[in-house]
Amino acid sequence: MAEHGEGVIKFDAQHRRAALEPRRYGERACRLIAWREILARLGLVGQDPQRYGGFGYGNVSARVGPPSAPRGRRAFLITGTQTSGKACVGLADFCVVERCDARRGRVESHGLVLPSSESTTHGAIYDLGPHIRVVFHLHSPAIWRRARALRLPTSDPAVPYGSREMAREVERLYRSTALPETQILAMGGHEDGIICFGRSAGDAGRVMLRALARAYERACLDEGGLCRLS
Repeated sequence: MAEHGEGVIKFDAQHRRAALEPRRYGERACRLIAWREILARLGLVGQDPQRYGGFGYGNVSARVGPPSAPRGRRAFLITGTQTSGKACVGLADFCVVERCDARRGRVESHGLVLPSSESTTHGAIYDLGPHIRVVFHLHSPAIWRRARALRLPTSDPAVPYGSREMAREVERLYRSTALPETQILAMGGHEDGIICFGRSAGDAGRVMLRALARAYERACLDEGGLCRLS
């Protein structure tokens, strides 16, 4: 059965409570906030008592370090844990993950909030290549339920979200499937969980929108034109 609870941190977090500098992180945060607003309006990020046991779902991140940074030290800005349900977010709702050893489940970060429970998965994706600069983790029943029909790379259903195993699974998919080209994967063991990434927030957003449109088209065909899109 697919796991759906979210918000439980499964890694060793060494976190320093300190406000993020607006001059350094404000512009990048605003780009993420703009796309988070779009995702929230589409129901792909948020919190609903009728979904996933009432836990918040979805998060966004962006690299803040130079492309030349080594694996495990590719710093990124990410929405904090338990912020998915907030109607409005600001820089105070983000933290910076400075180091991420996804295989060992260790994260070093700073900010006024703790990092998202999916931080190690984001870190594992950034470690795939320096060209990856933005990651969206969203929840889309329309895409997730039709992942096979859409030929999306899909993680092993036995692998839980936010785990060391998920980090290794991301690496496997990148090596053995079309993930480098599709830039999107379905989380087989995380109900409705979808991850997309790109060189920019706009790039990741376009990947998401294309997949959502294809899923809606597939749903319409499957239902004989009735377009039941859930």
